[in-house]
Amino acid sequence: MSSKTKIVVLHMKEVVYTAVFLALAIFMLILVFTMFHKKDPDDAGAASDTAGTAVYVPGVYTSSIQLNENSFDVQVTVDADHINSIELVNLSETATVMYPLMEPTLDEIAQQIYTTQSTENITYSDDNKYTSMLLLDAIEDALGKARAEE
Repeated sequence: MSSKTKIVVLHMKEVVYTAVFLALAIFMLILVFTMFHKKDPDDAGAASDTAGTAVYVPGVYTSSIQLNENSFDVQVTVDADHINSIELVNLSETATVMYPLMEPTLDEIAQQIYTTQSTENITYSDDNKYTSMLLLDAIEDALGKARAEE
């Protein structure tokens, strides 16, 4: 019985090092491939198409409201496709006291506009109907200034 049995002894440390280096080599190959891979012309065209369909010119736009002798502004901040914030600026303490529904009404309208990203179909209560209409007109005026011309 002449059997030639060979016994191979592997140290666990060598096996772990080999596995780690193999994993790093695969990771590096994937990284190099993704970094230097040529982009498709279709992908570049998709980015320029989305830039061409921008709804707004990004920026901060204001519209003035004149009530009796008080003047204040509605400030609308937009990016290319979204209305980001709507707020009252230059509102004096006198105007706040004389028109206490101004700020809460603007908050209600702004929340609806943030949700729908539109001034269409905005609902408001009969209690603050005229305040809501005044603010909504000012917001639409500011958004009209922000609209991208095609």
